[in-house]
Amino acid sequence: MRVAIAIIGIIVIAVVGLFIWGIGVNNQLVQAEQVVNETWAQVQNVYQRRADLIPNLVETVKGYAAHEKGTLDAVIQARNSAVAASNADPGARAQADNVVTQTLGRLFALAEAYPNLKANENFAALQGELTNTEDRIAYSRQFYNSSVQTYNNATQTIPTNIIAGMMNFKTKEYFESQGDERGPVRVQF
Repeated sequence: MRVAIAIIGIIVIAVVGLFIWGIGVNNQLVQAEQVVNETWAQVQNVYQRRADLIPNLVETVKGYAAHEKGTLDAVIQARNSAVAASNADPGARAQADNVVTQTLGRLFALAEAYPNLKANENFAALQGELTNTEDRIAYSRQFYNSSVQTYNNATQTIPTNIIAGMMNFKTKEYFESQGDERGPVRVQF
């Protein structure tokens, strides 16, 4: 009888211990998922900063290069497409970002053809802000991918994958560059 009570006590303690462990793992997964969501929001925030800078840059260039309307229109169209993709998944967002990067490369090449534009204070300031923003974008994407890696590791490794599966935690998508962004930007007029 005493042995049976001891065995039941051990089983109860083990079940309670597993339950407490499961709660702890669930909380860790929730926190990791929130970090992923927060870092993705930061990526979106920096992209919005770039989208806000582009119209000012284009307006500055317009005064110097009115006959380069096609390049300017392409930059604005790429910017608008990127804004429209702001709530898209990381893959679609990367594709829209690639188009913006390419059209900005053409815009900066256009500035090379106009020395007065290149020397313009507004243009130089906007170009500096845009360069700073591009650095922020790169850092934010890297931080997002690191957060996704940490989260995905937790959802896929033993023993936390057991709780992740039971609580329906799904792996997250990395932000990966699309197409030609992996190589040099091609400038075409």
